[in-house]
Amino acid sequence: MPAMTLTTALLTLTAYLIGSVPFAVVVSKAFGLNDPRNYGSGNPGATNVLRSGNKAAAALTLIGDAAKGLIAVWVMRQFGSDAPSAVALAGIAAFIGHVFPVFLGFKGGKGVATAIGVLGAFSGWLALASAVTWLIIAVTTRYSSLAALIAAIAAPAFAHVLLNSPAITGACLIMAAMLLWRHTDNIKRLLAGTESRIGKKKRGDAG
Repeated sequence: MPAMTLTTALLTLTAYLIGSVPFAVVVSKAFGLNDPRNYGSGNPGATNVLRSGNKAAAALTLIGDAAKGLIAVWVMRQFGSDAPSAVALAGIAAFIGHVFPVFLGFKGGKGVATAIGVLGAFSGWLALASAVTWLIIAVTTRYSSLAALIAAIAAPAFAHVLLNSPAITGACLIMAAMLLWRHTDNIKRLLAGTESRIGKKKRGDAG
């Protein structure tokens, strides 16, 4: 139906705008901290905000970035369509909004937290499986970036097994591909053996 198609399109745009909200910048300003784009990795994400030394600000940034994914998909389901294709579109749009936010000149974060929120909106079990994967890799290797990359790669497989939805699996594949691209520098450092481990001063971040 044309009306439904228009509604889905408008709500997909809304999801992108929700994803574009720069919580790292907003929270840092609220706490009187420096703009996270001006120090550390320059990445507007929770990990870089943590470099300010304010754990509360970093935690709020993490929660806000994850909530964007949850809210964007919830809005689509409540006011648009609960069809897997529409839900997948909303999730991808929110993720892209975080990575390419219109409010920051299309220069955003890496998307890990927002991806977690999107996965949680798709399925709690999907998010849990991905989170456990991240935790196992992070604990055993102490590489946060490697844990994020492996969890991202595993998410489409989890989605296929748990949800059996081509649309949702496709959305997870797109997010995984973008996360790999956004972590190019981390991958280079991992291969070179120069990536910082958890508990040590980081050169890049996974947020």
